[in-house]
Formats: sequence, C-alpha cells, structure tokens
Amino acid sequence: MTKNIIKEKSFNFALRVIKLHKYLINEKKEFVLSKQLLRSGTAIGALVRESEYAESKADFVHKLAIALKEANESEYWLELLYYEEYIDQKGYNSIVADLKEILKLLISIINSTKNNLKTEK
Repeated sequence: MTKNIIKEKSFNFALRVIKLHKYLINEKKEFVLSKQLLRSGTAIGALVRESEYAESKADFVHKLAIALKEANESEYWLELLYYEEYIDQKGYNSIVADLKEILKLLISIINSTKNNLKTEK
C-alpha cells in the first residue's frame, strides 16, 4: 500500500492547528484569529480527503486547488498571530515549515495532474 504523503501531512497539520487553537483560546484569550486559522487549517486535510473520491481528474485538481487556497489563507492567519505576538518565533517557524511543505506538495500535485490532463488530450 502506497503512503499518501499529502493526506498524512495535511492531517498532522490539522492536529497542530487544533492544538494551537486550544492554546490561543485558553492561554492567550484570543478567539477571532484562532477561529479563522482553525477553519482554514483543518479545511486543507478535508479537501485532500474529498479529492480522493473526485468525480474526474478536473474535479481532483479543483479540490486540491481549493486546499491550496486554504493553505495560503492559513499562512496569513499564522503571520498575523505571530506579528501580534500570540505565538513565539519558534512555534511560528515550526508550524509554517510544515505548512510550506504542504503548499509545495499541493502545487506539485496540481501541476503534474494538469500536465497529465494535457498529454491525455
């Protein structure tokens, strides 16, 4: 059985986002930005899961493109949380490094699938 790296990484990222959300609510009393991050950060993995049962390759690309948008949005919320000092540099660098890996993987999968679609025509 092949290992689905994007599925695994997006799931683990969602778990980190959930833990960060709990920390921000309980320790920092920050409710608005953390809720936005919770939504976008967990949506990435949900969309990756949706893509597993896509109706077509175009639908697969579409679902992953939305996941890519959610990942980009998550980076925005993380930047705001960092610059407003809700999370420290070490925590920020660690979670953003995971997110950058997901972004690269999504871009790679989307581009290779689009290229495959072009060569099939």
